[in-house]
Amino acid sequence: MKSLLFKIIDSLESVLCQLLLVSFVLLLFAQIVLRNLFNYSLPWGDELATYAFVWFAYLGAAYATKMSAHNRVTFQFKFLPRWVETFCTLLTDLIWIGFNAVFIYLSYDFVFNKMNLFWKSQTLGIPMKYIYLILPIAFVAMTLRILQNNYLKFVKKADLVDPESEEVEKLKHNDDAAGDDPTRREH
Repeated sequence: MKSLLFKIIDSLESVLCQLLLVSFVLLLFAQIVLRNLFNYSLPWGDELATYAFVWFAYLGAAYATKMSAHNRVTFQFKFLPRWVETFCTLLTDLIWIGFNAVFIYLSYDFVFNKMNLFWKSQTLGIPMKYIYLILPIAFVAMTLRILQNNYLKFVKKADLVDPESEEVEKLKHNDDAAGDDPTRREH
């Protein structure tokens, strides 16, 4: 059973990612239509779309961490004992957490100590501090997701499969069940 904290984070992550994706796509579409049909553009549209995309990318990275969807090279583990894969997975996750900790510290220091509140975005007039705030937020979220996945994997013994691998297996299963052989054709 998921804790209340992770339920709230899951919902917030999902809603924010969807909202940001829709926002920047609609803004860019509106800009294209306005420029091509009316020879006009929203002065703040490109800037807001860019910031929405940046926030979407960082929150998407945290979401991908939750889904165990970041790329990992795991083919070599098929030839080695299971404990080697477990050890390497834990080691790489510890290195990842270490990287995140350094980046959390540096981005927090930058946003809250080195950035001037008077630095504002060019057309929106938003303090840049709020734009850059995604950096510590995203890396804290990724770290929480790494810890959550390792807890689920090693303590709860849950089998975490990245969504892409799961879809590939479904496609293979569907092809096998249908008896489809792309190399064989009936005449």
